[in-house]
Amino acid sequence: MSIEKILAISGKPGLYELKLQTRTGFVAESLIDGKKVTVGLRSNVSLLSEISVYTYDGEIRLSEVFRNIAEKEDNGPAISHKEDNAKLETYFREALPEFDEDRVYASDIKKILNWYNMLQAKGLVSKDAPAAEATEAPAEEVSADE
Repeated sequence: MSIEKILAISGKPGLYELKLQTRTGFVAESLIDGKKVTVGLRSNVSLLSEISVYTYDGEIRLSEVFRNIAEKEDNGPAISHKEDNAKLETYFREALPEFDEDRVYASDIKKILNWYNMLQAKGLVSKDAPAAEATEAPAEEVSADE
């Protein structure tokens, strides 16, 4: 799963891929229509790789939540984010049973499912372990053998 350069920009619909940095901000490309936008440094921007979801035991990375949904759906699309809140919460509980109901709101679940469906349509999420973890595992094995 490669969401390292995927951005959510406040006030703009959809998700964006970071293309390049400039002196005054950066250029991002929409995952929806492929249009490029210039984003200033004052804009409120979130990297998806830095977002976490509250659980009863702490927090879990958004990439892990996406992987759980991908496992549940066998790499297929999730339910629509436009379903009613009760159905969304039930669905989200199946993918992430330990999410903190007091701190994860229906609006958060809608956003996560909408993002997942956008990324899934582009082939950016899967139930497989992320490449970063896969490359770290052999390094640990090498150090254990020494």
